Amino acid sequence: MKIQGLDHFNLRASRKLLEALRDFYCDVVGLSAGYRPPFKEFGYWLYAGEHAVVHLVEADEDEIPATDGVTTLGHIAFACTGRSATEKHLQELGMNYAVAQVPESGQIQLFLKDPAGNGIELSFDATEA
Repeated sequence: MKIQGLDHFNLRASRKLLEALRDFYCDVVGLSAGYRPPFKEFGYWLYAGEHAVVHLVEADEDEIPATDGVTTLGHIAFACTGRSATEKHLQELGMNYAVAQVPESGQIQLFLKDPAGNGIELSFDATEA
């Protein structure tokens, strides 16, 4: 087997948290809700262009995960463009975020948290203003 790249990540949560996650990934990160096959469980597929990169699924009552515990997941990163507009948008929304720069490449990273506490990185090329 040869890995070709990351396809998507899946988050399972209560319906209430699922709705908040959908809103965050669409309104803050800029993904779009789109077609999702008719699975048994309720959920959403969120797209970056033509590719569903975030799958949100309603968790069963007996599997609702804690959102306040320590995990090994540091963050999920999205390759982005439009850094200035993104920072302005985050500021208008009152979102807390941190800015970092990758040594040598100069890539700019914006770090924030989704409503479940997952770390999110919005990554911008160093040549972008």
